[in-house]
Amino acid sequence: MNIQIYCLKRNFDVQKAERFFKERRVPYQLVDLKKHALGQKELALFARAAGSAAALLNDAPETRSHPAAYTDDEGYILDAIREHPQFLRTPVVRNGDRAAFGADEGAWSKWLGSEK
Repeated sequence: MNIQIYCLKRNFDVQKAERFFKERRVPYQLVDLKKHALGQKELALFARAAGSAAALLNDAPETRSHPAAYTDDEGYILDAIREHPQFLRTPVVRNGDRAAFGADEGAWSKWLGSEK
């Protein structure tokens, strides 16, 4: 199991994710989006996991003021997120080719159950 937690800043949901995996002694890697630029393949994987690229966008006023919040063009949205990682709904918890968004303990528990 290779858990990665993508975030911009430590907030309650990031702390919840860290605590979840620490309590279960599952190693994880914290990926700071300020230092690590997201690749096209990573974003495509996130979009597949979320159901669409539009589902990756958060509800912040800064995001809603950008044209990406009002288009269905997947490529445009992914490019906007690459340029402005603060538009991404975080934390993104990734396990191989699967990803969950926010504090989704249900998805994390399923991953742990399917690994045994």
